[in-house]
Amino acid sequence: MAYDLEEQEQLDSIKAWWAKYGNLVTWLVIIALAAYAGWTGWNTWQGRQAGQASVLYEEQQKALAGKDNAKVQRAAGDIQDKFGGTAYAEMSALVAAKSAFDANDGETAKKQLQWVIDNGRGKEYKAIAAVRLAGVLLDAKAYDEALKVLSGDYPAQFAGAIADRKGDVLLAQGKRDDARAAYKLALEKTEAKDPGRQLIQIKLDAIGGEAPKA
Repeated sequence: MAYDLEEQEQLDSIKAWWAKYGNLVTWLVIIALAAYAGWTGWNTWQGRQAGQASVLYEEQQKALAGKDNAKVQRAAGDIQDKFGGTAYAEMSALVAAKSAFDANDGETAKKQLQWVIDNGRGKEYKAIAAVRLAGVLLDAKAYDEALKVLSGDYPAQFAGAIADRKGDVLLAQGKRDDARAAYKLALEKTEAKDPGRQLIQIKLDAIGGEAPKA
């Protein structure tokens, strides 16, 4: 096929450009395709992981209903080991902590709750674990440890629960003024419709406090 002079100049220009940049463009396209394939594969893998984890979580729930603490703990361990990147790992650890606590196994309860704080990806789960762990430590009279756990960076919606638990710990330490301040903060940060608000008010009244002014 014959080309006129202008067309030939355009072809020569394209060939020269490709000779200089062709390999780079090819690699960029390959990288982009690989990234897309990787992302698609990651989502597929994540979905498969969550599906498999959900099966173990259901088994754990059945074990919890049957008060089989040993089986509950095994299921939690399996989920954490194999599917630690899913939300089921955090959920199962919280379930395992409750089961252990009910079975008077405080050490295992602490271990499960600490796992959520250290390895959990959801800040909400971490906050729940922190409040519960502080409660376990409070029962064990490990007051300084409990306050340290509560000093972490947690979502704003948990400010009331965190302050309430701090009040419990401070009161157990005999620090009534600090406990009173914590309970007042808890009331300020807790919504009026929250059923836990009444209990906070009762605790505040018991140490000579008062509700915050509106």
